[in-house]
Amino acid sequence: MAEQLSAADLQRFSRHLILPQVGVEGQTRIRAAKVAVIGAGGLGSPVLLYLAAAGIGNLTIIDDDIVDVTNLQRQVLHDNNSIGRLKVDSARDRIEALDPDICVTTFHQRMTADNALEILKGHDVVVDGTDNFSTRYLINDACEILDIPWVYGSIHRFEGQVSVFNHDGGPGYRDIFPKPPPPEMAPSCAEAGVLGVLPGVIGSLQANEVLKVIMNIGNVLSGILMLYDALEMRFRGLKVSKDPERSKAKVLLKIEEYCRDENPAIAEAAGIVSAIQKIEPSVVHEKMDGGWEPYVIDVRTVGEATISSLHFVNDLIPHVDMLSHIDGIPNDQDILLYCHHGNRSRIAAMILEREGWDTSRLFNMEGGIDLWSKQVDSSIPRY
Repeated sequence: MAEQLSAADLQRFSRHLILPQVGVEGQTRIRAAKVAVIGAGGLGSPVLLYLAAAGIGNLTIIDDDIVDVTNLQRQVLHDNNSIGRLKVDSARDRIEALDPDICVTTFHQRMTADNALEILKGHDVVVDGTDNFSTRYLINDACEILDIPWVYGSIHRFEGQVSVFNHDGGPGYRDIFPKPPPPEMAPSCAEAGVLGVLPGVIGSLQANEVLKVIMNIGNVLSGILMLYDALEMRFRGLKVSKDPERSKAKVLLKIEEYCRDENPAIAEAAGIVSAIQKIEPSVVHEKMDGGWEPYVIDVRTVGEATISSLHFVNDLIPHVDMLSHIDGIPNDQDILLYCHHGNRSRIAAMILEREGWDTSRLFNMEGGIDLWSKQVDSSIPRY
C-alpha cells in the first residue's frame, strides 16, 4: 500500500507512520477517505483543521453562512480577513493552504430533506458541526438511509457532548433523543453564549473519532455519550443503547412535519399557527414616529441586554419566564416583543396567545435587535 502515498506524504505524515496503530496502511486509509463536515463554524473549525492536517484526502464542507466578527471568538478556521466572506470559501482556502493535495468540495447551502441524500452519499463519515436540533435529526435519518456513521458534537456555554452514531450496528441519535426538545430548551450559541475554547475541545474529540472510524482502531464512542464540563474539568461517559422498538429511517422526514406538535415555533413556520402579527424593525420605527406606543418587551437574557438594548423597552422578561410574569403584562394595548433574531420573541408571543391575548395586538419584531441595527440604527452593537 506504500505506493499509494507520495514521497511528500511519507515525509509530511511521518509522525503518523511511526505509530504502530496507524502506519502506512492507516495513513493510506486516511488519504483515501471522504468526509463530509456539516457546518464550518465553532465545531467545524477544529474538525476541518485537524482532519486536513491528518491528511484526509477528500473533505466536503456544507454551510450557508458568512463570516461575522462575532464568530472569531471561537471559529478559529477564519480570521479578520474572512469577515463578510462565505464560510465555505474561507474554510476551503485555509485547508488548501494547509495541504494543497486535499480535494475540497463546498456547498454554500443549508442541508435540507430535499438535498441531504444527494450531498452525503458516497462519504465514509459525516461530522455534525451544526448548532440546531432540526439538522441533527436530518443528519441521523440521512446517514441511516445511506448507512454512513456520523460523529455528533454539541456545545452549550461550558459543556459539550460527543458520540458516534450509526456505527457498526450501534445506536442512532433518535435512540437517545427520540423527539426534539421544546424551543426554549434549545438556545443557540448566540442566545446562550459559549466559552471560546469549548468548540476546540469538542471538535478535536470529534476529529479523533473520525480518524478511529476510518482506520478501524481503538474504542469508538459508539454506544457512549461523552459529556464534558469545562468548569469542573470533568469527562464522563453515559452508556446508550439502541431502542429495540425503533427501526432505521427508511425515508427522510421533513423536520417541520416531525416535530410540529412539540415545537410551536416550527409549527408556525409550517403554517399551522400564523395569527401573530409580524413586523420588521423599519416598520416599527416608522409607526413609532407616527405616534404608535406599544408595550415593548425584550425577551432576551439580562446578559444580552447589557450588550445592547432599545431605549423604548418597557420590560425585560426572558422568554422562559413569560408565564411567571404574565400578570404584569397589559392585555388592553398593543404588545411588541423582540429578541436577538426574532425566534424567542415569536415563542413568547405564542405563549401570550395561548393565555388569551388578542393576536391582532401581538407584534413580533422579525429579525430582532440584530435587524434593528441593520435597518434602523447602526450604533446598536451587534453580537
